[in-house]
Amino acid sequence: MIDHSNGMFKDANNNDIFHQAWLPQGEIKAVLLLAHGLSEHSGRYGYLIDSLVPLGYAVYSWDHLGHGRSDGPRKYIDAFTDFTDVMSQYVAQIKQQHPESPVFLLGHSMGGLISVNYLLDHQHDFSGLILSAPAIKPAGGISPITKIGGRILSALVPTFGFKSINGKDVCREPEVLESIINDPLFGHGKITIRLLAEILNGMERVEAEAQSITLPMLILQGTEDRIVDPAGAEFLYELVSSEDKTLKVYDGFYHELFNDPEKALVFADVKEWLEAQLAKQQAS
Repeated sequence: MIDHSNGMFKDANNNDIFHQAWLPQGEIKAVLLLAHGLSEHSGRYGYLIDSLVPLGYAVYSWDHLGHGRSDGPRKYIDAFTDFTDVMSQYVAQIKQQHPESPVFLLGHSMGGLISVNYLLDHQHDFSGLILSAPAIKPAGGISPITKIGGRILSALVPTFGFKSINGKDVCREPEVLESIINDPLFGHGKITIRLLAEILNGMERVEAEAQSITLPMLILQGTEDRIVDPAGAEFLYELVSSEDKTLKVYDGFYHELFNDPEKALVFADVKEWLEAQLAKQQAS
């Protein structure tokens, strides 16, 4: 059985931030904090939750500002720190509730970029990091001229809708694609130019500072990802200074590794890595 709860907390700007938790009824052996991706929300990880919680993992997640049930203009932020500041509040709450439990961070796509940016300042908060298709490099690349133009537009018309995600690029599972179409919490509209510009700022900070990260890390990436550049996963793997780091590449997988038809393979790798990390902690 899984105990589920949800609620709201206020961020520094008085926005309501939706959060939820899935806890095992027995002993909690570790806590997993889940940072979702762009356009989606914290309620889209049922398979992962159903797989991990019965094994003794407590899973906590929240809807990013401008996403899901949280406040804020849809897919808009003033600065990338709007994301990481909310995360800092939530991490403090979770660690207060579980002061003795190891806490692992799992970030998907933009949630992966948020996670890495957060770790640049707070890696001591976690026992390890799991990244699923992290948004480290944009799909198709981006020219310096486009970057400059985007930042000018971001300053002049920050809420201008620039680009939307093609749902068919998310994964290869028809039922998941159908659920996205019918999900009122999924952000089907265009992404604002300000958010895109701030995502680029987050990517640049990772490139400049990621060598400071020494946390144990598992990076998961599909070769046929069309939403982020798959090369970003290897780039980050080479960049960080972690002695304990693993890169798993899945041939033919799309962007949402936990929703593709062969997702059981991905879950098995996550489970094995988490168990190995806990064993190392117990032995030390």
